[in-house]
Amino acid sequence: MKKLESSLLNMVLVLMGVALVMGGLLALVNHATETQIKQQSEKALADGIKTVMATDKLTVTSNDTISQEFDKKPFTFIVHKVADDKGNELGAAIESTTMGFGGDLKVLVGFSPKGEIMGYTLLEHAETPGLGAKADNWFQKGEKGEIIGKTPEPELKVSKDKGTVDAITASTITSRAFLKAINQAYAVYMKKGTDGNTGATKQEKPKNDKEETL
Repeated sequence: MKKLESSLLNMVLVLMGVALVMGGLLALVNHATETQIKQQSEKALADGIKTVMATDKLTVTSNDTISQEFDKKPFTFIVHKVADDKGNELGAAIESTTMGFGGDLKVLVGFSPKGEIMGYTLLEHAETPGLGAKADNWFQKGEKGEIIGKTPEPELKVSKDKGTVDAITASTITSRAFLKAINQAYAVYMKKGTDGNTGATKQEKPKNDKEETL
């Protein structure tokens, strides 16, 4: 009987030891993965800022998180103000998120000091591949829905809404969501609309197969 109890105790101790070791290994893997993902995300954002501001020679001077209401709904924006190597203001790259057809549509858009759209890139989207996903290129310079160089005043709208921007074929909802993200980012940049709460971080210079169309 004592031998059996001793064997059971040893088994329990061994299992506990294995569990502790495996738990430690999983924690190390998760930490390494999180660090890698964070680094990749930071690099993607840094590259994106250079892309939307149309220059590699810039310094991010501040990162401001702004909460602001549009149509009585809260939205959060991150404003990355940038300057050249001489300290001259270049404008800002703004992270703006709205609801697209398949989920959140997150856009990084660059504005000149006068509010002109210098460039944009999609940071995140859940749109239908081949349809809404075309937003990444559709509104770029030289494309059918080009918005580069425009100032969103009045607001940019698709032609179906009596606007001047051609919507993505069969993806009107995504097009509207995209332009909404751009328009709201512009309003925040130009400090228009409802006042919001700001948290600033200073830096030293150096689903469905087809998309619904309405």
